[in-house]
Amino acid sequence: MHVSRAPHLRVVALLSVLAVLLAACGGDSGLDSSASDAAAGGGESESGGDAAGGGGGESGGTIEFVHWRGEDVEVLEGIIAQFEEETGIEVNQNVLPSDSYNQQVQASLVGGEGADVFTSFPGSQFFTLAESGVFADLTDVEFADRFVPELIEQGAQDGRQLAFPYQLVFNIPVYNVALFEQYGLEPPADWEGFLNVCRTLRENGVDPIVFAGNVSPSQFINPMLMNNAPEEDIFEQVEAGERQVTEDWFVTTLSQIAELQANECFQQDPLGTRQEGAIALFAQGNAGMLALGSYAMATVAQQNPDLEMGLLAPITVSADEAEWEGINTTTFLLGVNANSDQQEQATQFLEFLTRPEVASEYANGTGQLLTLEEVDYQTPALQAQTEWIDRTTRFQPRFLIRNGEIAEGLLTSVEQVLGGTPPEEAAATYQALIDRARGA
Repeated sequence: MHVSRAPHLRVVALLSVLAVLLAACGGDSGLDSSASDAAAGGGESESGGDAAGGGGGESGGTIEFVHWRGEDVEVLEGIIAQFEEETGIEVNQNVLPSDSYNQQVQASLVGGEGADVFTSFPGSQFFTLAESGVFADLTDVEFADRFVPELIEQGAQDGRQLAFPYQLVFNIPVYNVALFEQYGLEPPADWEGFLNVCRTLRENGVDPIVFAGNVSPSQFINPMLMNNAPEEDIFEQVEAGERQVTEDWFVTTLSQIAELQANECFQQDPLGTRQEGAIALFAQGNAGMLALGSYAMATVAQQNPDLEMGLLAPITVSADEAEWEGINTTTFLLGVNANSDQQEQATQFLEFLTRPEVASEYANGTGQLLTLEEVDYQTPALQAQTEWIDRTTRFQPRFLIRNGEIAEGLLTSVEQVLGGTPPEEAAATYQALIDRARGA
């Protein structure tokens, strides 16, 4: 996220803070539908009258909605029930595992079938699906103006809005505020400071960083790269053959990951720990950081409501050399299947999800920041995230890689280094993969 985007979001954040202050005596529970109606000013929700505008009368029918966020199912069931009551359209929610979502959804959609409403990751999956023509064109829908314009760019291609990123995520480690305070630690401003935080925690019997082997390689590499390779188009240059990952910027990044491993900054067997286990370890309160992102904070809070959390990013350079403070991603791209015979009903469902009161219910129920202009954030976990709206953050580098094989190779290089492969060798192996993928 660039600094120039902050004014759009700062208004939302300030309104959210005011709402929390005014409702401080009401506790920290998620927003139910009656509370969200009140926050939105009460009365009927606005809705359009056709497929382009969304909303409208009871058109009936059944649509399938597929996504990867199993932790959102209960909240979405409540929202879907409201939508079904209003429209008469039945919604079947289908959740697939996140680590196999790409393959399963792409196969069904590209094969001419698939769900009526589906979600996509940004980056290579979106590009592949867009080139396959499976997205219905949503450029002219009336509810598009409910989004912060800069935050839906990852769902656009060739001047058309093919999908709407729904979530705003900060892909940087979550940290345990109480543990940092206990040992006199602050979020570090440079690389030596980050190493010192890890050493201090380890000396006191605390796992400095809990790493999820099936997810963290794709998350932790981004803030590690952001200041070593501050150019936002670095992987565009790599894919074009103009830059190589055997250069210092990438080898240094892998070397610093190896340095963390050598300093016992990760728990035992980081590659063997899955996301659910990593979150559970962190939620127990005896770990300094969780190498996932803001999207995990709600799940941690469910397991340990008393754990105060913040966000920080490893700064891999000196403080005066740092150009970026963190990583953002606009994700959970909502799209309509171009091959669906229920496109009108599917678009109505998207319109419903973007209404301020519905979006607020989703955000507070799931703990996710959203890309919409008007969202009332009320939970402590969300309030901890909103301060990052005004920080100098860049979009997640790996999601700017168009080639899926090259994107996967980035994660493999991290896994290899954590498995003991020398950084220079892992970088050379990755470059060879890139050359093959490019046909060089």
